[in-house]
Amino acid sequence: MSLTFDCQLCNVLLFAIFGVGVYKITITSLSFIALIFDAFILPPVNFSKYGAKKGYWAVVTGASDGIGKEFSTQLAKKGFNIVLISRTQSKLEKLANELESNYKNSCKIIAFDASIDNDENYKLIEKSIKDLPISILVNNVGQSHSIPVPFLETQDKEMLDIITINNIVTLKITKLITPYIIKTTSSNDKKMKGLILTMGSFAGLFPSPLLATYSGSKFFLQGWSNALSGELKSKNIDVELVISYLVTSSMSKIKRSSLMIPNPKNFVKSTLKNVGRRVGSQERYATITPYPTHALMHWVIENSVGLFSKVVNGINLKMHQDIRFRALRKAKKLAEKKE
Repeated sequence: MSLTFDCQLCNVLLFAIFGVGVYKITITSLSFIALIFDAFILPPVNFSKYGAKKGYWAVVTGASDGIGKEFSTQLAKKGFNIVLISRTQSKLEKLANELESNYKNSCKIIAFDASIDNDENYKLIEKSIKDLPISILVNNVGQSHSIPVPFLETQDKEMLDIITINNIVTLKITKLITPYIIKTTSSNDKKMKGLILTMGSFAGLFPSPLLATYSGSKFFLQGWSNALSGELKSKNIDVELVISYLVTSSMSKIKRSSLMIPNPKNFVKSTLKNVGRRVGSQERYATITPYPTHALMHWVIENSVGLFSKVVNGINLKMHQDIRFRALRKAKKLAEKKE
């Protein structure tokens, strides 16, 4: 009797293990198939649901360079008027002239130093956007460390600037702009949708030693953006966190693109093509890893060693130690030449 019971128990356990294995393999396979469809097969998202070519406005922060400039350009090309927010007046004026000339749209420019968190800055934005039918906000403004640095050696100003620009300013601008988007979506009989995109990072996807403050600021944006998505869903507003690996830009200090490192034009093209899809972020809510090679990297890490594993942490630490060593060596050589 005991032997029969033990055999039955073994059979139940084996069947349960088999069932769990089949379930896991099925879910993982479907997740990978969804990634392939999102990244390579499905057509671009139609932005008419956000008001393309209907006189609506998109607000882009950090708009004058890199990824922000590309968001501004490609949204203008899709038929949106653009509010350009960035620090340098001359760059904003030049970009506004280019967009108005090339795409026959309207632009407003707001010179805004995101490292200075004061009420006057936000009053300037509010005054400039008053009565505009805004349907899109792109939170692109951001700052990282000048070079990888141990947390205990991080300068107070650099630490404060990162948190102010990446978090405080992003939240305050979103709080300021979102009521205008709600007004646009609620006053439209056809239930036009609104869109809020916030730039995340692989540094906020898994811990990044020697970029601790920047990494933490991007982790914060992941949680905040996901929570905001739940809050604004009933208002017909899509809220997405956009995750990127390295992109050629002044912030990354990388000038040459490659298979893994796109230029801003190609990265933004992939982002706008896949708004509302997960691509590499199949396990995450209201999150998109849009660029194909970034998506594959994200998916493989998440479904193998894990984003919070000791292995990933160690690889990140070694990579940033190497970058820091090269940066300090270069700075030393430049200092010696000046002497």
